[in-house]
Amino acid sequence: MKKPVLVILAAGMGSRYGGLKQIDPVDEQGHIIIDFSIYDALEAGFEKIVFIIKKANEAAFKESIGDRVSEKIQVEYVYQELEKIPAGFQVPEGRVKPFGTGHAILCCRDVLDGPFAVINADDYYGKHAYQAIYDYLTSHQDDEKYRYAMVGYELKNTLTENGHVARGICEADEEGFLTEICERTHIEKRGETAVYTEDDGASWTEIPMDSVVSMNIWGFSESILKELETGFVKFLKEELPDNPMKAEYYLPMAVGDILREGKASVQVLNSRDKWFGVTYKEDKEQVVKAIAELKQQGQYPEEF
Repeated sequence: MKKPVLVILAAGMGSRYGGLKQIDPVDEQGHIIIDFSIYDALEAGFEKIVFIIKKANEAAFKESIGDRVSEKIQVEYVYQELEKIPAGFQVPEGRVKPFGTGHAILCCRDVLDGPFAVINADDYYGKHAYQAIYDYLTSHQDDEKYRYAMVGYELKNTLTENGHVARGICEADEEGFLTEICERTHIEKRGETAVYTEDDGASWTEIPMDSVVSMNIWGFSESILKELETGFVKFLKEELPDNPMKAEYYLPMAVGDILREGKASVQVLNSRDKWFGVTYKEDKEQVVKAIAELKQQGQYPEEF
Protein backbone atom coordinates (compact mmCIF):
# COMPACT_ATOMS: atom_id res chain seq x y z
CA MET A 1 0.00 0.00 0.00
CA LYS A 2 1.29 3.47 -0.89
CA LYS A 3 1.92 5.90 1.95
CA PRO A 4 -0.78 8.54 2.37
CA VAL A 5 -0.16 12.05 1.09
CA LEU A 6 -1.46 15.18 2.83
CA VAL A 7 -3.32 17.58 0.52
CA ILE A 8 -3.63 21.13 1.84
CA LEU A 9 -6.29 23.47 0.47
CA ALA A 10 -4.54 26.84 0.27
CA ALA A 11 -5.91 28.48 -2.89
CA GLY A 12 -8.06 30.87 -0.87
CA MET A 13 -5.40 32.08 1.53
CA GLY A 14 -4.48 35.26 -0.30
CA SER A 15 -8.03 36.55 -0.53
CA ARG A 16 -8.89 35.73 3.08
CA TYR A 17 -5.80 37.35 4.54
CA GLY A 18 -5.44 40.32 2.21
CA GLY A 19 -2.12 39.02 0.87
CA LEU A 20 0.00 36.08 1.96
CA LYS A 21 2.71 38.25 3.48
CA GLN A 22 0.15 39.60 5.93
CA ILE A 23 -0.47 36.18 7.53
CA ASP A 24 -0.21 36.77 11.25
CA PRO A 25 1.98 34.61 13.48
CA VAL A 26 0.24 32.93 16.41
CA ASP A 27 3.22 32.71 18.77
CA GLU A 28 6.31 34.71 19.68
CA GLN A 29 8.50 32.52 17.45
CA GLY A 30 6.59 33.61 14.33
CA HIS A 31 4.82 30.30 13.62
CA ILE A 32 1.51 30.39 11.76
CA ILE A 33 -1.24 27.77 12.07
CA ILE A 34 0.03 25.76 9.11
CA ASP A 35 3.36 25.20 10.89
CA PHE A 36 1.53 23.34 13.66
CA SER A 37 -0.40 21.32 11.09
CA ILE A 38 2.84 20.20 9.43
CA TYR A 39 4.37 19.36 12.81
CA ASP A 40 1.38 17.17 13.70
CA ALA A 41 1.29 15.55 10.24
CA LEU A 42 4.97 14.61 10.44
CA GLU A 43 4.48 13.08 13.88
CA ALA A 44 1.56 11.06 12.53
CA GLY A 45 3.69 9.63 9.70
CA PHE A 46 3.00 11.78 6.62
CA GLU A 47 6.04 12.29 4.40
CA LYS A 48 4.65 14.33 1.50
CA ILE A 49 2.40 17.37 1.09
CA VAL A 50 0.53 18.65 -1.94
CA PHE A 51 -0.32 22.34 -1.64
CA ILE A 52 -3.26 23.55 -3.75
CA ILE A 53 -2.67 27.24 -4.46
CA LYS A 54 -3.41 29.92 -7.02
CA LYS A 55 -0.72 30.31 -9.67
CA ALA A 56 -0.76 34.08 -9.04
CA ASN A 57 0.19 33.44 -5.40
CA GLU A 58 3.01 30.99 -6.12
CA ALA A 59 5.98 33.28 -5.43
CA ALA A 60 4.44 34.80 -2.30
CA PHE A 61 3.30 31.40 -1.03
CA LYS A 62 6.72 29.83 -1.42
CA GLU A 63 8.38 32.80 0.26
CA SER A 64 5.92 32.91 3.17
CA ILE A 65 5.26 29.20 3.69
CA GLY A 66 6.41 26.69 1.09
CA ASP A 67 10.18 27.17 1.22
CA ARG A 68 10.21 26.86 5.01
CA VAL A 69 7.99 23.77 5.02
CA SER A 70 9.98 22.06 2.25
CA GLU A 71 12.95 21.84 4.62
CA LYS A 72 10.97 19.36 6.72
CA ILE A 73 8.79 17.41 4.30
CA GLN A 74 8.48 16.68 0.56
CA VAL A 75 6.33 19.33 -1.12
CA GLU A 76 4.49 19.46 -4.44
CA TYR A 77 2.28 22.21 -5.84
CA VAL A 78 -1.02 22.07 -7.72
CA TYR A 79 -2.79 25.15 -9.10
CA GLN A 80 -6.53 25.70 -8.79
CA GLU A 81 -7.56 27.98 -11.64
CA LEU A 82 -10.98 28.75 -13.04
CA GLU A 83 -9.86 27.66 -16.50
CA LYS A 84 -9.29 24.08 -15.30
CA ILE A 85 -12.68 22.82 -16.46
CA PRO A 86 -13.67 20.02 -18.85
CA ALA A 87 -13.74 20.57 -22.60
CA GLY A 88 -17.03 21.96 -23.83
CA PHE A 89 -17.59 24.27 -20.85
CA GLN A 90 -16.73 27.93 -20.38
CA VAL A 91 -16.03 30.04 -17.30
CA PRO A 92 -18.97 32.46 -16.85
CA GLU A 93 -18.00 35.96 -17.95
CA GLY A 94 -17.04 38.01 -14.92
CA ARG A 95 -16.56 35.04 -12.60
CA VAL A 96 -13.60 35.42 -10.21
CA LYS A 97 -14.66 33.16 -7.32
CA PRO A 98 -13.03 29.69 -7.33
CA PHE A 99 -15.24 26.70 -8.09
CA GLY A 100 -14.94 25.28 -4.58
CA THR A 101 -13.17 22.56 -2.65
CA GLY A 102 -14.43 19.68 -4.81
CA HIS A 103 -12.90 21.34 -7.85
CA ALA A 104 -9.69 22.00 -5.89
CA ILE A 105 -9.19 18.29 -5.19
CA LEU A 106 -10.03 17.47 -8.80
CA CYS A 107 -7.13 19.69 -9.85
CA CYS A 108 -4.83 17.14 -8.12
CA ARG A 109 -5.78 14.19 -10.32
CA ASP A 110 -2.42 14.20 -12.14
CA VAL A 111 -0.32 14.02 -8.95
CA LEU A 112 -2.28 11.63 -6.72
CA ASP A 113 -2.14 7.87 -7.28
CA GLY A 114 -2.82 6.53 -3.80
CA PRO A 115 -4.52 7.34 -0.50
CA PHE A 116 -4.56 10.93 0.70
CA ALA A 117 -5.90 13.18 3.44
CA VAL A 118 -7.32 16.66 2.91
CA ILE A 119 -7.15 19.66 5.26
CA ASN A 120 -7.69 23.41 5.11
CA ALA A 121 -4.47 25.43 5.25
CA ASP A 122 -5.58 27.86 7.93
CA ASP A 123 -7.38 25.55 10.37
CA TYR A 124 -5.93 23.97 13.51
CA TYR A 125 -7.21 20.39 13.86
CA GLY A 126 -5.21 18.97 16.77
CA LYS A 127 -2.80 16.05 16.95
CA HIS A 128 -5.46 13.36 17.27
CA ALA A 129 -6.99 14.21 13.88
CA TYR A 130 -3.80 13.57 11.92
CA GLN A 131 -2.98 10.33 13.70
CA ALA A 132 -6.55 9.06 13.29
CA ILE A 133 -6.74 9.80 9.57
CA TYR A 134 -3.22 8.46 8.89
CA ASP A 135 -3.94 5.22 10.76
CA TYR A 136 -7.19 4.79 8.83
CA LEU A 137 -5.58 5.35 5.44
CA THR A 138 -2.79 2.88 6.17
CA SER A 139 -5.18 0.14 7.29
CA HIS A 140 -8.11 0.37 4.84
CA GLN A 141 -8.47 -0.20 1.12
CA ASP A 142 -11.40 -0.08 -1.30
CA ASP A 143 -13.28 -3.38 -1.68
CA GLU A 144 -16.91 -3.67 -2.76
CA LYS A 145 -17.15 -0.01 -1.75
CA TYR A 146 -14.81 2.95 -1.62
CA ARG A 147 -13.49 3.19 1.94
CA TYR A 148 -13.25 6.83 2.98
CA ALA A 149 -13.04 8.58 6.35
CA MET A 150 -13.50 11.98 7.92
CA VAL A 151 -12.62 13.48 11.27
CA GLY A 152 -15.70 14.85 13.02
CA TYR A 153 -15.84 17.55 15.68
CA GLU A 154 -18.58 18.56 18.08
CA LEU A 155 -20.19 21.76 16.85
CA LYS A 156 -19.53 23.51 20.16
CA ASN A 157 -15.79 23.03 19.62
CA THR A 158 -15.83 24.80 16.24
CA LEU A 159 -17.81 28.02 16.75
CA THR A 160 -16.62 31.61 17.02
CA GLU A 161 -18.05 34.43 19.12
CA ASN A 162 -17.30 36.89 16.31
CA GLY A 163 -19.68 36.02 13.48
CA HIS A 164 -21.30 33.24 11.49
CA VAL A 165 -19.64 30.11 10.10
CA ALA A 166 -20.37 27.39 7.55
CA ARG A 167 -20.33 23.78 8.72
CA GLY A 168 -21.20 20.39 7.27
CA ILE A 169 -23.65 18.83 9.74
CA CYS A 170 -23.15 15.06 9.82
CA GLU A 171 -25.39 12.12 10.61
CA ALA A 172 -23.87 8.72 11.37
CA ASP A 173 -25.24 5.23 12.01
CA GLU A 174 -24.63 3.09 15.11
CA GLU A 175 -21.37 1.78 13.65
CA GLY A 176 -20.01 5.27 13.12
CA PHE A 177 -20.46 5.43 9.34
CA LEU A 178 -21.59 8.69 7.81
CA THR A 179 -25.14 8.53 6.47
CA GLU A 180 -25.75 12.15 5.53
CA ILE A 181 -23.92 15.48 5.43
CA CYS A 182 -25.78 18.75 5.07
CA GLU A 183 -23.93 22.00 4.43
CA ARG A 184 -25.22 24.85 6.60
CA THR A 185 -23.63 28.04 5.33
CA HIS A 186 -24.78 30.44 8.08
CA ILE A 187 -24.50 29.19 11.68
CA GLU A 188 -24.28 31.56 14.65
CA LYS A 189 -23.46 30.96 18.30
CA ARG A 190 -25.98 32.54 20.65
CA GLY A 191 -25.00 32.07 24.25
CA GLU A 192 -24.96 28.34 24.92
CA THR A 193 -26.89 27.47 21.76
CA ALA A 194 -26.31 27.52 18.00
CA VAL A 195 -28.77 28.44 15.26
CA TYR A 196 -28.72 28.50 11.46
CA THR A 197 -30.62 30.33 8.74
CA GLU A 198 -31.24 29.47 5.10
CA ASP A 199 -33.23 32.59 4.24
CA ASP A 200 -30.88 35.45 5.17
CA GLY A 201 -32.14 35.65 8.73
CA ALA A 202 -35.88 35.63 8.10
CA SER A 203 -36.09 32.44 10.18
CA TRP A 204 -33.69 30.52 12.45
CA THR A 205 -33.42 26.86 13.48
CA GLU A 206 -31.53 25.59 16.51
CA ILE A 207 -28.78 22.97 16.09
CA PRO A 208 -27.67 20.81 19.07
CA MET A 209 -24.24 21.86 20.26
CA ASP A 210 -23.06 18.24 20.32
CA SER A 211 -23.87 17.77 16.62
CA VAL A 212 -20.96 16.24 14.71
CA VAL A 213 -19.63 18.54 12.00
CA SER A 214 -17.13 18.24 9.19
CA MET A 215 -14.23 20.68 9.27
CA ASN A 216 -12.95 19.49 5.89
CA ILE A 217 -10.45 16.92 7.11
CA TRP A 218 -10.99 13.83 4.97
CA GLY A 219 -9.30 10.58 4.07
CA PHE A 220 -9.75 9.19 0.55
CA SER A 221 -8.51 6.55 -1.82
CA GLU A 222 -7.68 7.76 -5.31
CA SER A 223 -11.12 6.55 -6.43
CA ILE A 224 -12.59 9.87 -5.28
CA LEU A 225 -10.91 11.61 -8.22
CA LYS A 226 -12.98 9.92 -10.94
CA GLU A 227 -16.13 10.51 -8.88
CA LEU A 228 -15.30 14.20 -8.55
CA GLU A 229 -14.75 14.39 -12.29
CA THR A 230 -18.24 13.03 -12.94
CA GLY A 231 -19.81 15.18 -10.25
CA PHE A 232 -18.14 18.36 -11.44
CA VAL A 233 -19.55 17.93 -14.94
CA LYS A 234 -23.00 17.55 -13.39
CA PHE A 235 -22.40 20.71 -11.34
CA LEU A 236 -21.37 22.68 -14.43
CA LYS A 237 -24.49 21.54 -16.28
CA GLU A 238 -27.11 21.78 -13.55
CA GLU A 239 -26.03 24.19 -10.80
CA LEU A 240 -23.62 26.73 -12.25
CA PRO A 241 -26.16 28.18 -14.75
CA ASP A 242 -28.48 29.12 -11.84
CA ASN A 243 -25.76 31.04 -9.98
CA PRO A 244 -22.88 31.64 -12.40
CA MET A 245 -20.92 34.05 -10.19
CA LYS A 246 -21.05 32.24 -6.85
CA ALA A 247 -22.07 28.57 -7.16
CA GLU A 248 -19.40 26.23 -5.77
CA TYR A 249 -18.73 22.50 -6.00
CA TYR A 250 -18.14 21.67 -2.33
CA LEU A 251 -16.23 18.54 -1.33
CA PRO A 252 -18.80 17.58 1.37
CA MET A 253 -21.59 17.87 -1.21
CA ALA A 254 -19.68 15.58 -3.56
CA VAL A 255 -19.14 13.02 -0.79
CA GLY A 256 -22.84 13.19 0.05
CA ASP A 257 -23.73 12.37 -3.55
CA ILE A 258 -21.38 9.37 -3.57
CA LEU A 259 -22.90 8.12 -0.32
CA ARG A 260 -26.45 8.40 -1.65
CA GLU A 261 -25.41 6.37 -4.70
CA GLY A 262 -24.21 3.59 -2.37
CA LYS A 263 -20.68 3.61 -3.75
CA ALA A 264 -18.78 4.41 -0.57
CA SER A 265 -18.64 4.21 3.19
CA VAL A 266 -17.23 7.08 5.24
CA GLN A 267 -15.98 6.21 8.72
CA VAL A 268 -16.47 9.12 11.14
CA LEU A 269 -13.40 9.44 13.35
CA ASN A 270 -14.49 11.56 16.29
CA SER A 271 -11.86 14.03 17.43
CA ARG A 272 -11.11 14.66 21.08
CA ASP A 273 -9.58 18.03 20.24
CA LYS A 274 -10.93 21.54 19.83
CA TRP A 275 -10.73 23.00 16.34
CA PHE A 276 -9.78 26.63 15.95
CA GLY A 277 -8.97 29.08 13.19
CA VAL A 278 -9.01 32.75 12.29
CA THR A 279 -12.34 33.04 10.51
CA TYR A 280 -12.52 36.68 11.65
CA LYS A 281 -9.72 39.04 12.67
CA GLU A 282 -11.13 39.07 16.19
CA ASP A 283 -10.53 35.30 16.47
CA LYS A 284 -6.76 35.72 16.54
CA GLU A 285 -6.58 36.50 20.26
CA GLN A 286 -8.20 33.17 21.13
CA VAL A 287 -5.92 31.26 18.75
CA VAL A 288 -2.79 32.83 20.28
CA LYS A 289 -4.04 31.95 23.76
CA ALA A 290 -4.85 28.36 22.74
CA ILE A 291 -1.43 27.81 21.14
CA ALA A 292 0.28 29.15 24.26
CA GLU A 293 -1.69 26.71 26.43
CA LEU A 294 -0.79 23.78 24.16
CA LYS A 295 2.88 24.69 24.45
CA GLN A 296 2.60 24.91 28.22
CA GLN A 297 1.12 21.41 28.20
CA GLY A 298 4.18 20.19 26.29
CA GLN A 299 2.40 19.38 23.03
CA TYR A 300 4.74 21.62 21.02
CA PRO A 301 8.29 22.87 21.57
CA GLU A 302 9.03 26.58 21.48
CA GLU A 303 11.16 26.14 18.35
CA PHE A 304 10.57 23.52 15.62
